[in-house]
Amino acid sequence: MAPQNSDIAVVGHLSIDTIVLPSRTAPFVILGGAAAYTSLAAKLLDAKAAVISKVGGNFPEAYLWWLGQEGVDLSGVTKLADDPTTCFELSYSKDLSERTLKLKSKGPILSPEDVPKDFHAKAIHIAPIENEVPYEVVEHLKSCADILSLDPQGLLRSFDEAGNVTENYSVDNRIFSLINIYKSSQKEIYTLTGESELKPAIKAIHDVGVESVIVTLGAKGSVLSVEGAQYNIEACPPQVLVDPTGAGDVFIGGFLTEYLRQKESLWCASVGSAAASCVVEGLGSTYFGKKEEIYRRANCLYEKKLKQ
Repeated sequence: MAPQNSDIAVVGHLSIDTIVLPSRTAPFVILGGAAAYTSLAAKLLDAKAAVISKVGGNFPEAYLWWLGQEGVDLSGVTKLADDPTTCFELSYSKDLSERTLKLKSKGPILSPEDVPKDFHAKAIHIAPIENEVPYEVVEHLKSCADILSLDPQGLLRSFDEAGNVTENYSVDNRIFSLINIYKSSQKEIYTLTGESELKPAIKAIHDVGVESVIVTLGAKGSVLSVEGAQYNIEACPPQVLVDPTGAGDVFIGGFLTEYLRQKESLWCASVGSAAASCVVEGLGSTYFGKKEEIYRRANCLYEKKLKQ
């Protein structure tokens, strides 16, 4: 299948996630990976979404069918019968505020040759989950997009023989000079920059040429820094908190969708926060809420911010 011209393409491994929640008597297995969450969120908000990824022979065809049925372009997904798929086990604490991540198997690293010929997207979001996107791929993608976005979470992870996560401090910093938008958690930006306070950490990312910096703070919301202005974005409260997996990935899916429509950055972040509040109301990547509800929540958040 020939690639479409996409609005948003997400680059990184699709995964098989085993999620362990305190509210459930048994784990459940579901399609995972930032590429899945971000692309599905963008598609829900009427963006043309694509994924560039590699999966192994054990990756369920049902997951690919599901993504395809949702309208995600999978022409950049390669399935290798003799290779493993990236698989994680995610275990949450009783109040869902802490997560333990364990790598069960690791898929093959992406290369520039995995990008379909003549591929182009208005925005490409680089979303590694276990160091599968090297600098050479990002460099190649720079010519395939108008905007490059990055979530460095997978670049900051190393794993021991048992699959336990350890921090990786040997990130190829050349990547940051190629991107326009940066999104990470507070812990990740501290690890990456070596700073222990948010303001200098954000400045360090801006100093390498990144235009927009987003730092997610969990239940405390997020911080958006753009064009010298910094905004504190409240978390949009969910009606019920079921599973926090993928909230940050859905946030950037919503943000980028509105960003491409040339909306104000504060509105883009409000949509991101609203979208994140919907996905946590269901299990894994099975539930993203309704488009109308996302925009209703975003409008409430945006109007509240303007009145402050």
